[in-house]
Amino acid sequence: MLSDTVRLTAEPPVPAAREWAARWTGPSPALDLTQAAPGYPPHPELLERIARAAGSPEAARYGPIQGDPELRQALADDLAETCGARISGHEVAITAGCNLGFAMAMKVIAAPSDNVLVPVPWYFSHQMALTLQGVEVRALPCRAADGFVPSVAEAESLLDPRTRAIVLVTPNNPTGATYPPALLEAFLDLCERRGLHLVLDETYRDFLEGEPHGLFRRPRWREHLVHLYSFSKAYCVPGHRLGAIAAGAPFQAQLAKALDALQICPARAAQPALAWAIPGLRGWRAANRHVMAERAEVCRAALSGVAGWRLEALGAYFAYLRLPEGTPDAAEAAPLLAERAGLLCLPGPFFGPGQERHLRLAFANADAARLAELPERLSAL
Repeated sequence: MLSDTVRLTAEPPVPAAREWAARWTGPSPALDLTQAAPGYPPHPELLERIARAAGSPEAARYGPIQGDPELRQALADDLAETCGARISGHEVAITAGCNLGFAMAMKVIAAPSDNVLVPVPWYFSHQMALTLQGVEVRALPCRAADGFVPSVAEAESLLDPRTRAIVLVTPNNPTGATYPPALLEAFLDLCERRGLHLVLDETYRDFLEGEPHGLFRRPRWREHLVHLYSFSKAYCVPGHRLGAIAAGAPFQAQLAKALDALQICPARAAQPALAWAIPGLRGWRAANRHVMAERAEVCRAALSGVAGWRLEALGAYFAYLRLPEGTPDAAEAAPLLAERAGLLCLPGPFFGPGQERHLRLAFANADAARLAELPERLSAL
């Protein structure tokens, strides 16, 4: 007597990996590359400001449904500066994490029996949220030969009258692939032409090297673009569950219904601290971007020395690794690596169909010394 949509939704992947970790009895600590968590602490002044805010009566009260105006404006200003566009604080809503932000945005966009295009391999939480809502997840294949970048022409061939949106994640989770600005422009062209929403998840945008996209400079972006952001990675505060949705005023007006019904207001204590941190820690964020770029290169070098394994994509937080020929598929290999080598990673099937020969490694969790352990641990398979 339970909901069919809940029963059809996949089990959460990360707890399964935590269970595999219990099998490791080796002498060294396990190397946990499962969850995308910052591998360094928050800035000390940010922590102090959160602590002060948490102890105030104001933080214990209900707040504005769409988040504190100061934080909304600070993020709008940061997006505007990064993308060279004009964005109002009223076009930003603060959410209780980016995952819930995605789910609430989809409440606005799609109804049960509608469909949404999601590139495969996909971020499993997106697939779970859509399935829970009764929305068909229509797979848009991304292939290693193409750098795991989706094709606009292939996306258009998958559209039908029940399609409501195309979801893109860049830098991508799980592959780490970064979509070129021109490709994002082409996808927004498609959505404008076909009357769809482009839902762009840029959780990892603060770790991008290179030119930002120009989507917010488009005359009609407010009609078709829904932009998702997370404070968890750049500011190292995943436990405070704060994300954001940037979209035009008509979308925000409908989104307010979902916000009020599902979160009432985002958690209060971290909001004033983050409103300060967005401009105040810009240099710290830039330094961390270099830290992550260095870890990516250490990871690349470590993986290049393991015979038979093929690194098929790497960027931002993730490495996407193809298993050697003659080894078990990923669903069996990942538990074996946990048991035999204390290496915790997620198997490709967690990220959609056709991923049976891949593993995702969240290298951002570990420093260079720990990443240097990869060749020995992988060879245990």
